[in-house]
Amino acid sequence: MLQLRTAEEEKRSCEISQLRQAVLQNNDRLLDEMLCQEIYKKVINCRGGWGIAGTPLHAAVSKGHLSCLQVLLAHGAIIDCVDVKAQTPLFAAVRGKYLDCVLTLLKAGANPNGSSSNNCSPVLTAAREGDAEILKQLLKHGAEVNSRSKVLLWTSSARVSSGPLYLAAVYGHMECFKLLLLYGADPDHNCTDAKLLSSDKQPKTVLEMCLRHGCGVEYIQLLIDFGANVYLPTLIIEKSTKQNEAVELLLRERGNPKALTSQCRLVVRRHLRKINKINCIDQLEMPTSLINFLQHKAAPVTVL
Repeated sequence: MLQLRTAEEEKRSCEISQLRQAVLQNNDRLLDEMLCQEIYKKVINCRGGWGIAGTPLHAAVSKGHLSCLQVLLAHGAIIDCVDVKAQTPLFAAVRGKYLDCVLTLLKAGANPNGSSSNNCSPVLTAAREGDAEILKQLLKHGAEVNSRSKVLLWTSSARVSSGPLYLAAVYGHMECFKLLLLYGADPDHNCTDAKLLSSDKQPKTVLEMCLRHGCGVEYIQLLIDFGANVYLPTLIIEKSTKQNEAVELLLRERGNPKALTSQCRLVVRRHLRKINKINCIDQLEMPTSLINFLQHKAAPVTVL
């Protein structure tokens, strides 16, 4: 449990409040002048405000005030400071969908995974909200694609199914779903924690959860293309036409081996993911057509 306020924060509450007001009013010039004074510079990383007490940096990104964010960083604000809920400024910027603030924080070195003490993460939030551009920037800066919530799902103990891939599917965010797979999300459990997987006798796969939630054929096809184990899910046939189409696709896949080219692509991508180089496909010394194939891009149509 994080301490609500330190002794220093209690002592300097007046200065903290004045600093926060300048931020909330988006008065970057006044903020810059204040931070040139020692009395305010001392409280630049102190938490204050009603509700979820946070630092001036939290206040700036929660309102999308980019200029104030830049002033605070220029004066040495701690970039990965946390509020009383262990949320970093980056987490707050992602939650507010402020792309420019997210980019500024990432370029300044913010941890793309947020705080390990927080139950959620920036990637989980972006996947749930369907913010594909923010999610892409987080993944490009090295965010953990198989991150998961620390809390149980509301109806079961299936924590392994609460990763970003699962959230993108059940909320219907196809672009985010594909992005996560492209950046190396595990297509079976979206989790690489062996201890967590072994704690559940029958952990639900993303494929099975997609079937249960009627996510549609396009989600099933992507999971198959990215190497999901089609023999793991327990098939429960319902009266939903959409779900039955997905089941039929899965059954056809079980009866037909993958093409050798697809198998080769999976092997290469798995190796790149293993050595943490899945983001470097563009840098491989090979023809553009092969790079596009590894990235699951459609081959350009040749006009005769």
